Amino acid sequence: MTTHKSVDVSVDAMIEDLRTLVEVESPSRDLDALAASATTVAAVIESRLGGKAVLVESGAGPHVHWSGGGDPRVLILGHHDTVFPLGTLARRPFRVADGRVTGPGVFDMLGGLVQAVHGLAALDDLSGVEILVTADEEVGSGSSRALIEERALACGAVLVFEGAADGGGLKTGRKGCGTYRVSIAGRASHAGLEPAAGVNALVEAAHQVLDIAALGRPEIGTTVTPTVASAGTLDNVVPAEATVVVDVRVESAEEKERIEAAFAALAPHLDEAEITVEGAVGRPPMPESASAELFAVARKLRPGIAGVAVGGGSDGNFTAALGVPTLDGLGAVGGGAHADHEYVVVETMAERANLVAGLVKAIRSA
Repeated sequence: MTTHKSVDVSVDAMIEDLRTLVEVESPSRDLDALAASATTVAAVIESRLGGKAVLVESGAGPHVHWSGGGDPRVLILGHHDTVFPLGTLARRPFRVADGRVTGPGVFDMLGGLVQAVHGLAALDDLSGVEILVTADEEVGSGSSRALIEERALACGAVLVFEGAADGGGLKTGRKGCGTYRVSIAGRASHAGLEPAAGVNALVEAAHQVLDIAALGRPEIGTTVTPTVASAGTLDNVVPAEATVVVDVRVESAEEKERIEAAFAALAPHLDEAEITVEGAVGRPPMPESASAELFAVARKLRPGIAGVAVGGGSDGNFTAALGVPTLDGLGAVGGGAHADHEYVVVETMAERANLVAGLVKAIRSA
């Protein structure tokens, strides 16, 4: 591996680009907002790196793809959609104070995108580098997964610019994750006059919640958590319908298969109740073996940097599952993802931009 020297990046310029991105709100599923955001992301990339950033239209909004030309060697992966609804910016505007940048989306993950672009901009040669910024990561990546997988396989190495782990650590493993929706159909009746004539969907849902919660095996990293439930219409009517939403996290492909089979096998406890199950473990686990090679490179560039396996999923789960070396958590150092106190630590921005520059140089020289 070649020795990496620090590259010159301007923190002030990074902050201004971050302001530009944050001030174009980009809630998932808002196609007009995402179109404006994609155009802004493309403009920032082009202004710093040259070339042409292509908008890849999809049903979930435009993805942004840029190439430095030559044989693809490394994919810079991120997303521009955020979890915050339109109007959040007015309540919580972009701000730099006390060594922190705050505003909707700064940590997850617009700060990481800006650091990646500025780190690349400091390199003399960008051949072999591709950037893909998707529009639907926060809602499952349904429209972008095929494109992500295509470009990952073509490039052979993936750097994911989701926010760093606590303290600035890199994310070397992720759980597979998914959401299930269990719908229960019963039969309504008068709760006072003919309670036995009904089929109580709420009672059936209670049985199902206990069955579902029992599927968890936290000692091996499998969590199965009922999170949202609804049932009933009026206080004197036996509920005819109920729904239960469940969050699932797994660390292994074997557990993914077990959980999916268990949900498919759910059966009603009450006579005449009917159950419909929708969902899957949509993001496969990202094993730590997928990041080992690239994490070793990062440790040479930044001795002592930590590697952490985390519970949340990202688009890196998809690329790692293909066997493509993938390193995640390369984005902003800060915290508060999806929360009102979301922030980025200013003094870390230059070092993180330098890290991407070093990783790209090392990957291309390997």
